[in-house]
Formats: sequence, structure tokens, C-alpha cells
Amino acid sequence: MVQNVLDFLMEYGIWGVVIHSFADAVIFPIPVFFLQVSLSLIDPSSALWIATAGYIACLVGTPVGYYLGKLLGHSVLYKLLKKEWIDSATEMFQKRGEVAIFVGSFTPIPFKVFTILSGCLNYPLWKLIGYAAIGRAVKFYLVGFLFYFYGRMAENMVGHASLYVFLLMIPILLIGLLVRKMRAKKQLMHTANKQAGE
Repeated sequence: MVQNVLDFLMEYGIWGVVIHSFADAVIFPIPVFFLQVSLSLIDPSSALWIATAGYIACLVGTPVGYYLGKLLGHSVLYKLLKKEWIDSATEMFQKRGEVAIFVGSFTPIPFKVFTILSGCLNYPLWKLIGYAAIGRAVKFYLVGFLFYFYGRMAENMVGHASLYVFLLMIPILLIGLLVRKMRAKKQLMHTANKQAGE
């Protein structure tokens, strides 16, 4: 069934990627990554256009998935997704929503888990879109650039490159969050000292 849908979308080329990417952020259980790789293999010279189309469609679908979660709540999650995906994503959100969204951009967990869950948990939409924009850009364009520059040889590189970028970006993100936390703490102490001096 799923393979039939992928084959159908593949016939539409770049428009198939647009539909799949939008649906990936809302309801479709298979990540658009697979269709992006398949189409980039067929025509590596259009890999960057495919990446751009998928990226834009994903960002358009992100608020749709968010409001789906906001309106229907957890009931829709358990109907659309595997329980272990929901439990894993919920745990990540409770600790660090920003990290969860960014990490979710790279993992095999369908992105809709994070868009719908963000709505269910009333996570700020602007933050969801912001972090999704960064994470999904890296994911889409990593595949796009690899196929554009290396052609069909990139098929063997994509998995390893995604893992390396993921491992590199996580420490950078954590350092950024730590710096932000330290600044907030410093600002709070400054405000407290100022009030104490008055």
C-alpha cells in the first residue's frame, strides 16, 4: 500500500515531492527523504530543485500539522502514529522542545509527530517553525547538494553524511542553549541586584 503511494508520487516528480513533503508534516507515515533520494538518483542535476520544493512544502505543512494537534489533541496522535514514536517525542518535548524539533528533523521518526505534538502541548508555533526551518533545511539540502555534486555516487554517502551532520549539530545546538540559559540567568541576577539597590 505504502509502496504504491510512493510509486504514484514518484510519477509526478517534483510535484510528488511537494505533496509528500507537505503530507509528511501533517499525516503521511513515510518520511519524504525516501522519495527525495529516489528522484535525485534519477536526475542528480535537479537535486537542488527537489530539495527546495520539499523544504518549502514542509514549512507550509508544519502549521497545518500543528493546528491539527491543537484542535484534535492526543486522540489524533494515537490514531495516526505508533505509540513508541509518541512516547519518545513526548519525553523529548518535556525536557527540551527546541532540541526535540531540531533532532526530529534528522531522525527516521516522521516529522508529523513533532508538528502534531507541538500543537497538542501548546508549544509556540513560531518556535516550531523556526527550529523546523533550520533542521529541515539542513536535511533537505544535505541530500540535494550531495546528489548535485556527486551524482548517483551520493546514494551511498547520504546515510553517513546525515549521521555526521546530526552528530555535529547536536553539540552546537546544546552549546547555543547553554549560552542562552547563562545569559538569561545573568539578566535575572542583574535585575535582582538592581531591584535590591533601589
